[in-house]
Amino acid sequence: MGYKNLQNCVADLGKHGQLCRIDTELDPNLEIAALQRRVYAAGGPALMFTNVRGCRFPMLGNLFGTLERTRFIFRDTLPIVKRLVEAKINPGAALKRPWQFARTPLGALHLLPRRTKRGPILEQECRISDLPQLVSWPDDGGPFITLPQVYTEDPQRPGLGHSNLGMYRVQLGGNAYIQDQEIGLHYQIHRGIGVHHQTAVEKGTSLPVNIFVGGAPSLSIGAVMPLPEGMPELSFAGLLGGHRIAMTTGDSPLPFPAQADFVICGSIDPTRTKPEGPFGDHLGYYSLTHEFPVVDVHRVYHRKDAIWPFTSVGRPPQEDTSFGAFIHELTGDLIPTVLPGVKAVHAVDAAGVHPLLLAIGSERYTPYEKPERPQELLTQAHAILGQGQLSLAKFLFIANTSDNPRLDIHAVSAFLQHCLQRCDWKRDLHFHTCTTIDTLDYSGDGLNQGSKVVIAACGEPRRELPDRYPENLHLPSGFDRPAVPIPGILLVEGPPCTAPDASPTLDLERFCTSLTPQASINEFPLVVLCDDSAFAAATFNNFVWTTFTRSDPARDIFGIGAFCVDKHWGCDGALVLDARRKTHHAPPLVEDPQVEEKLDRLACKGGPLHGII
Repeated sequence: MGYKNLQNCVADLGKHGQLCRIDTELDPNLEIAALQRRVYAAGGPALMFTNVRGCRFPMLGNLFGTLERTRFIFRDTLPIVKRLVEAKINPGAALKRPWQFARTPLGALHLLPRRTKRGPILEQECRISDLPQLVSWPDDGGPFITLPQVYTEDPQRPGLGHSNLGMYRVQLGGNAYIQDQEIGLHYQIHRGIGVHHQTAVEKGTSLPVNIFVGGAPSLSIGAVMPLPEGMPELSFAGLLGGHRIAMTTGDSPLPFPAQADFVICGSIDPTRTKPEGPFGDHLGYYSLTHEFPVVDVHRVYHRKDAIWPFTSVGRPPQEDTSFGAFIHELTGDLIPTVLPGVKAVHAVDAAGVHPLLLAIGSERYTPYEKPERPQELLTQAHAILGQGQLSLAKFLFIANTSDNPRLDIHAVSAFLQHCLQRCDWKRDLHFHTCTTIDTLDYSGDGLNQGSKVVIAACGEPRRELPDRYPENLHLPSGFDRPAVPIPGILLVEGPPCTAPDASPTLDLERFCTSLTPQASINEFPLVVLCDDSAFAAATFNNFVWTTFTRSDPARDIFGIGAFCVDKHWGCDGALVLDARRKTHHAPPLVEDPQVEEKLDRLACKGGPLHGII
């Protein structure tokens, strides 16, 4: 029932035709990651690289590359997990249909890890430089672990009950790290490890840390699960894996999985940092070099038959998209139990997850009246922005469920149109300025710094949404090439943005002030200025990615006929969003042309990769 280690999983995937072995020698520097991205895009199998240049360990990519394969990996335990979620939502369901919940108590038996003095992980040791040195993008600052499981415990209250297992970025070399002695640890804000780090700072002690790689596939899912306070990720990994996770210690003060493939044991000096990055990240840009904690490496354990699992992140969709979809399947129905009145929440993957969040709420403040303006929706929006990872959302669109009970939160285009039909720009924009945003988002005015906006939609439609721009459309000089990506939104190509970091651009102000609320452009409730309107309009995903990763609400939202009354900003005409690239933005990810040419040659008929990519 479930896989206890990666070796069993790989063997089973091979038996079911879901694994491809690649014996051609490939370089972990750019080539392997580029191939994995191509296979992911094609919906292909998991990939076992058996001939990794300069490394004796095989590498496993695209393990969670499709939602179907992820479900297959956990097929034995998913019914139990889903029943437990249902029991949480509706406790009476078990009494009404007890036969459907008969196996549920068995799952609870797997929540508590078990201790052991032995395990395959203790069989051998190596150095950091012996590990696969995976570099995913041309300007990455060095090799990274891309599927790490970083384990810490609260220094004040050690033990499983106050542990954290998270998937935080680990840089193995480059920059100023001392080879084989130091590695970099990058974690974003609002992560569980941060609480442990702060406690170590207060105590003035080092923070022990173990970094697992491989092991039971359920450990990787557990490391990215947004679990409620008090539920250890290791417990969830046992539940999803269908077995108690066996933990051992070796010479480490912290435990680690006995069936893991690799474990790096070390400690963090809580007051010391070194430059980490850059790294091609899941927003589709490089996260730049910044000071982050350093792990002093004490030992590196590995099993004799160790496999190095990896992924490559970049502009969505990528393999982590499947992670997100799978997690939503498991936890999406729990949202109303955590956020009263909220029916559903969806972080839009195509926009890089945190930049764009959609929500469906409910207006119940005055049930004796037909809701005509957002009221309780605003309360619910603030509750969403105060909840875990949801707090990193930058643009939050929230709609009232009674306006359209069939509204699908995952149909992003239709959802945005629903909101644009109903929004009143004089009333329905609510800004959070000078606040925290995602660490990987460079649209604001500094690391972790930026703004948010809540856009609330309620009531009957206020307007029809045009699906083509009018023939008499007038644009100020320097702005041209209009395009309509979806009804209600007009893309306009603007001049390159060269203004200093913190200054609004004069040409954007000129665009808005040269148009009146009576101009034909105001038939569109939303106008988005961009660098390349043809690219942004080519696909809906292009539009979403361009618009929400290249704009900061407080800085880049303007309007035609703008005003400010009692510190509330609004506009009488169209809302104008500046989604041009700014001088302070991080560079976008671009494939290495020489690597792409090599893969093309290997994929030609008669080549070793023919039929794989």
